[in-house]
Amino acid sequence: MIYSTVPTHTLLENVMENSHISALQAKRDALKARIHMELSRPLPDSTRLAVLKKQKLRLKEELLGT
Repeated sequence: MIYSTVPTHTLLENVMENSHISALQAKRDALKARIHMELSRPLPDSTRLAVLKKQKLRLKEELLGT
């Protein structure tokens, strides 16, 4: 008996998923840079840092969920 497997993702879906992951990684990298810049200031804004770090954490969670 021969069983064939049906792909769960089409090529387009795979490309779209990879694009989404790449976009999330780019956003994460931009947030890392903003956090670094804020920490480099003589008087970092702790509220701004908290917001940036929460955004970065949300992106990380979304990346792990994909």
